[in-house]
Amino acid sequence: MRHLFALGLLSILGASLTGSCTPFIPVKGDFGTSALKPTGNIPPEFAEFNNYDPGVNALIADQICATAYVPLDDKSLRASPGELIAGEGRCRRYEVTVHNIEEVFLP
Repeated sequence: MRHLFALGLLSILGASLTGSCTPFIPVKGDFGTSALKPTGNIPPEFAEFNNYDPGVNALIADQICATAYVPLDDKSLRASPGELIAGEGRCRRYEVTVHNIEEVFLP
C-alpha cells in the first residue's frame, strides 16, 4: 500500500513539474481586417480585381469570433487606386456568469 501511495505521489509531482516547464506563450487578442474601397477614376482592370466592399471587415470579424466582435479602431488609408479601409478589433471574452451557467454544463 505504501508503494502504491508513493508511486501516486511521485506521478502527481512529476506531472506538475512537467506542466510548469512549458514556456509562456503570449496571446494577442486583437486582429485586423482590411478591404479596398474604390474611389475616383480607377482603370477597369483594377476595378474588376479590387471590387471589395468595406462592409466585408465586419463580416470577416463575425466569422472569426465565436463571441461578439468589439471594434477598436477604424483607419482609412489612401491607396493607389482607391482607398484602403483597415479595422482593428477583438473578440469579446467569454465569461461564465449566473445567467449563462447552463451553457457551460449542458451540451
